[in-house]
Amino acid sequence: MSSRDRFGLYAPIEPYRHGRLAVSGGHELYFEECGKRDGKPVLIVHGGPGGGSNPTMRRFHDPSRYRIILLDQRGCGRSTPHASLHENTTWHLIDDMEILRRDIGVDRWQILGGSWGSTLALAYAQQHPAQVLELVLRGVFLLRKSELDWFYREGANWLFPDAWENFLKPIPAAERGDLIAAYYRRLSHPDRNVQLEAARAWSVWEGSTLALYQNQERIKLFGADSYALAFARIECHYFVNRGFFRRDGDLLAGASALRGIPCVIVNGRYDVVTPLKSAWDLKAVWPEADLRIVADAGHAMTEPGIIHELISATRTFAG
Repeated sequence: MSSRDRFGLYAPIEPYRHGRLAVSGGHELYFEECGKRDGKPVLIVHGGPGGGSNPTMRRFHDPSRYRIILLDQRGCGRSTPHASLHENTTWHLIDDMEILRRDIGVDRWQILGGSWGSTLALAYAQQHPAQVLELVLRGVFLLRKSELDWFYREGANWLFPDAWENFLKPIPAAERGDLIAAYYRRLSHPDRNVQLEAARAWSVWEGSTLALYQNQERIKLFGADSYALAFARIECHYFVNRGFFRRDGDLLAGASALRGIPCVIVNGRYDVVTPLKSAWDLKAVWPEADLRIVADAGHAMTEPGIIHELISATRTFAG
């Protein structure tokens, strides 16, 4: 078995292959493969929407047993055009995952997704259950109105009033009744400077609430112009359109399609971004899923308790 560091992550690895996938709307998606070429395939589905993948995401699976596949979704990470909203919907991303699966010669794969990655993983699995070996979900986000209201209207601001004050600054008082819509107007504004001011504030708000303990380096990353622009524009685009789902609670309504797919759900007890209620509600309609509540963690994938449970799941599923 491959070595692991003091945090429990597998040692850093480099891709043995990377490439670009041409899809609709002029998008080109970056993807990479790491680990064992003939190992068990797993697709890592990053968060956001608009967050992009990073090297740490390669380190939750044993590279001596898994073929680890990372994909930057439309408009973010190393995919181009950067921060593009054109033909960028949940259904386009699901199609992209299928195009990639067929292009690299994978029959069935495990899916690991956190936050928005859990949303997309669930939506993909409901559309293509026969292609999914297992699901490993972290920080479940069902993209319901109640979840968006908690984070962008009333709820999380009670725990982070200092960060919330900074989040409100770009928006005049008269527009604060619907902050997602107010931000969307600025993030889709033709003036790049208007976009950037809104993008930094939107992105830093989320970066400030991710973990049980504040991490200034993470907040700095979220505020960097290139990252913030893609993250904020794409995320707000999805939220103002309610994830492009047909109805509120669509993923819960479609949970019957998941029956028979082994699943581990990992959620921090003190997750402010995607509170435990969403994972609890998913477990209620999908009782076979294994829900693991981490007592001393928030939302971030790199908190020790979250790392422990995710790697425990991937080791079990390695077979």
